[in-house]
Amino acid sequence: MPLDLQQSQEVERGALMSTGHIRQRSAGSWEIKWDAGTDPLTGRRRTRFATVKGTKRDAQRALRERLGAVDRGEIPDAGKMTLGQYLEQWLTAQESQVSAKTHERYSELVRGHLIPGLGAVKLGQLRAATIEAFYADRLKSGRKNGKGGLSPRTVRHLDRVLNAALRRARRLDLIASNPVELVERPAVQPKEIEVLDPRQAAMLLKTAEGTRLRTPLFLALATGLRRGELLALRWRDLDLDRGQLTVAQALEQTTAHGLRFKAPKTRRSRRTVKIGPAVVEEMRAHKRRQAEERLRAGLGKDELDLVFATGAGAIVDPRTFSKEFARLVAKAGVPAVGIHALRHTHFTELLKAGIHPKVAADRAGHASVAVTMDIYSHIVPGLQEGAALQIDGALRTLLEQ
Repeated sequence: MPLDLQQSQEVERGALMSTGHIRQRSAGSWEIKWDAGTDPLTGRRRTRFATVKGTKRDAQRALRERLGAVDRGEIPDAGKMTLGQYLEQWLTAQESQVSAKTHERYSELVRGHLIPGLGAVKLGQLRAATIEAFYADRLKSGRKNGKGGLSPRTVRHLDRVLNAALRRARRLDLIASNPVELVERPAVQPKEIEVLDPRQAAMLLKTAEGTRLRTPLFLALATGLRRGELLALRWRDLDLDRGQLTVAQALEQTTAHGLRFKAPKTRRSRRTVKIGPAVVEEMRAHKRRQAEERLRAGLGKDELDLVFATGAGAIVDPRTFSKEFARLVAKAGVPAVGIHALRHTHFTELLKAGIHPKVAADRAGHASVAVTMDIYSHIVPGLQEGAALQIDGALRTLLEQ
């Protein structure tokens, strides 16, 4: 069998060279071999082979096409790697990039749905049509208990995770394009936020009198802090003389790590929030009660320095806190809302009172004013009406002069 080991093609790109070779296997059959660059995940060189039927010139043409595509970055090669193998590598890479809670959610979606449904597909062979079929299947019968499909919102979560993973694969030159970008996603109805009106909020606080929930709920309504921020608040984060608090950490709960404190996830999340005299008075009274409680319990110095703690001075379990809140809501006879409704109530009332959206966004720790206004779009019509009335009054005044 004649061998043609010396036949090679080289395509030059600056100082870099992509090299390939041609070997005749039999009459009318040629093996082409080319260097596909370094694998971004393993650091090893990638060598690829293909068989070309036809003449030697056909083999040379096929080799030139592949070498040119490699040099231009048009045809990355993921080899035999499956999507499932890649997603496991992606999850490992994300451990240092996202919070433990977010990583736990990513793992649930990847290992609970994406890998079982799409994991066997070769990474380089994944297509938009395959992904759309997978989404349709999840909508129809995606529940693990076999009782129906996933909600469109959950499928959109799957889509976001898969999209993020494949964006990285494209950036690493493992795939030529991201097929998720071509997928038609299921429509999701905007989720209505839960809000209490002032009367209901007052009823809730009145029902909480004499319980450990009174002060944290009061502070949540007054500042819009999230549950994790509220339960991670330390006395050193409060400056009662200046009437302000700093959100410097948050409490998260995961299966792998249990309860632990973490830094705010973004620069905007770490923020200073002003508090009024009534809140300052409430917090001073709470601090006195807490000190007296620790003294009666024979507790020494509080190393955690938490504003809200258990009677034994320990961290308050977020799930327990939410369950106690749910019981209080039922007792108060107000709408059955979750603890996050207090945050939404705070910002809804701020915007209705005419506070500038930028101030609300800063207090919320949102990335931009647009995020704030998108969340609280339910009150935009009322703000528009108020603005129209103000302009109308100003114009009438001008005309009467």
